[in-house]
Amino acid sequence: MGLFTQSNQKGKRLPRRTASEARSSLHDTRVDELAQHFKARLLRETDLEKLTQMPSSELRVTLDRIIGRYMADEQVVLPQQDRERLISRIIDESVGYGPLETLLEDDDITEIVVNGPYEVFYEKKGKLHKTDIQFRDEEALRHVIDRIVAPVGRRIDVSSPMVDARLPDGSRVNAVIPPISLKGSLLSIRKFRKEPIQLDDLISFGSLTPEMGEFLTGLVKSKLNLIISGGTGSGKTTLLNALACFIPENERIVTIEDMAELRIPHGHVAGMEGRPANVEGKGEVSIRQLVRNALRMRPDRIIVGEVRGSEAFDMLQAMNTGHEGSLTTVHANTPKDALSRLEAMVMMSGMDLPTEVIRQYILGAVDLIVQIGRLPDGQRKMLAISEVIQQEDGSVQVVDIFRFQQTNVSDDGRVEGHFTATGHLPSCLGRLQAYGTPVDPQIFTPVQEVEKE
Repeated sequence: MGLFTQSNQKGKRLPRRTASEARSSLHDTRVDELAQHFKARLLRETDLEKLTQMPSSELRVTLDRIIGRYMADEQVVLPQQDRERLISRIIDESVGYGPLETLLEDDDITEIVVNGPYEVFYEKKGKLHKTDIQFRDEEALRHVIDRIVAPVGRRIDVSSPMVDARLPDGSRVNAVIPPISLKGSLLSIRKFRKEPIQLDDLISFGSLTPEMGEFLTGLVKSKLNLIISGGTGSGKTTLLNALACFIPENERIVTIEDMAELRIPHGHVAGMEGRPANVEGKGEVSIRQLVRNALRMRPDRIIVGEVRGSEAFDMLQAMNTGHEGSLTTVHANTPKDALSRLEAMVMMSGMDLPTEVIRQYILGAVDLIVQIGRLPDGQRKMLAISEVIQQEDGSVQVVDIFRFQQTNVSDDGRVEGHFTATGHLPSCLGRLQAYGTPVDPQIFTPVQEVEKE
């Protein structure tokens, strides 16, 4: 049988590879072997921590020199192209993030998902794509996960098999390892944009209309309390950051987050980040503790990245006691669900309050709810801007001011629809006028759908 002919276990001849393909495969194997060998030597003979702190250009020159010396010592000869690949492989696996480096460098990719060492996906323009990228094995994937979590003081092992962390650029990371994960370690990276998305960008993307943007800008400037509601990956934090940019420069902002993501270009921002418990179960700093502490920090505005539990009570208390114009997000599928979630979270706070009292508490704190969502085709839309109103009988009603009306799904799967006002005039128009941010009442006139011929 010829050198480049393969056979399977049953003796069938598989397609014959060309000589160039076989040489390429041999080169790949050789480069892999050398990368592992020289990487192990690097770990033994150099201060890897010092290398990781070098600028990328200086790091490459330094590694090229060190590997060149190793190759001379061991009389290893490689073509220049293979030598470049060898250096890149060692950089990626020793001080980088292995095969994920190319995905992390692509600014159009918003999320990276790894399901074990042999399945890597990425999200671009709202759609998930499978790649042909693979890790060498589970050990290589674990090495990358350890490289991510170690610098931020987190750890992941059998006793603590799940972890949240972030990359130096702010990208949010979640990892789960066996035995919790069933087919190798799981890794999710929510990438951090170099330049934060502005409200004008969201308008140009078609996520909302200029009229809706004008109204939201007025709400923020006139210090109304807003809740941004939506599902996972719908863009809640992005919208929160975009709206916070309209807070007047003379106001002091205190931000509170589980994982620091907000980048508000403002002259007076005091940011705080929660901290999980250490291995001994001590040292936790909860979001609720930070919200309580924020009240002692002379804030004009309090921004909580997301309320998930008992901190909702303290956030609502802040909104009710003079800290107007506060912003936060909540996981919910509709504005009504958002209120129900807030009600449930207040109950989690341990305050023995009747349901009616909790609802009045929410009513006094929350002025409007902005509902956003990701459609089946990946588009992110502002599904509704709703006002929270007290009825004559004391009940709470959520009334849409603007909404996205879905009309069709095209043959290629794209969701079609339009934004429209509902005709409801919000009660805050007088306040917007008083704060110098009036809006034209005509923007609340419903849009008549154009009939297709």
